[in-house]
Amino acid sequence: MAAYALHLAILAGIYIILTVSINLIVGYAGQVSLGHAAFYGIGAYASALVSLHWHLPWPAAALAALLAAGLCGLALGLPTLRLKEDYLAIVTLGFGVIVDLVFLNLDITGGPDGLPGIPPPSFLGLSFREPWHFLILVVVMVALVLGVTYRLVDSYHGRALRAIRDHEITAQVMGINTPAYKIMIFTLAAALAGLAGSLYAHYITFINPETFGLHTSILILTMVVLGGMGSIVGSVLGAIILTLLPELLREIHAYQDLVYGGLLVVLLIWRPEGLLGRGKLSLKFLQRES
Repeated sequence: MAAYALHLAILAGIYIILTVSINLIVGYAGQVSLGHAAFYGIGAYASALVSLHWHLPWPAAALAALLAAGLCGLALGLPTLRLKEDYLAIVTLGFGVIVDLVFLNLDITGGPDGLPGIPPPSFLGLSFREPWHFLILVVVMVALVLGVTYRLVDSYHGRALRAIRDHEITAQVMGINTPAYKIMIFTLAAALAGLAGSLYAHYITFINPETFGLHTSILILTMVVLGGMGSIVGSVLGAIILTLLPELLREIHAYQDLVYGGLLVVLLIWRPEGLLGRGKLSLKFLQRES
């Protein structure tokens, strides 16, 4: 029982990093991403390949994950962040599908069989093979990510992002470089998702493309909507709730997606900003002008 509780705590920590990262895009910059799990997978595969083929310590593998996912976020953001709402959602969704197909068809990624035998983190003579030790590592990474994101959203740059979210044209008139800010936050969010992927790969020690598909993108977006868009604490709460909820629904496993859908419908009607969110719903592509 204690071992399983540790397992859930580790997964919750990884999902917190993922949820905070996509909240930067959706909740603070007002953009839409339906392929965020692709960056999660890019980070996982980059970290795993560096460890398996070059036998580098985990910090180097995590750095490779951050860089690989961040560069892919930059490469996607440069041509696409001029798009808005529905169009951006479709492009990010297509990007996620493309990345999933790449994972499935490349020999270096192991194809549909995935990559087994990924070593647990170890560096400076320390090994994080035991779940307790790995939980400490995850807690440290979560604390660093939360610290960075809090500093960002409480700064001038955070206010600029919220201005872009609320009214992009007004933000431009006020002198804010909106394209640069949107590309910056998209790249940062992708890099943080890559870090989460690195932690996941070295914890599970096996990855395959199925983990990083559309279902995962929808799950982490649901965590943001549940906890509250534009709220870091809400991201943490949403990630914890939807990590633990499957355990409460284990006896009705076949109906879990139905429960998730019903939960979202009720939440969007009763409190569209989420449990701890502020202001109106940020997913503009869900709205239609009358």
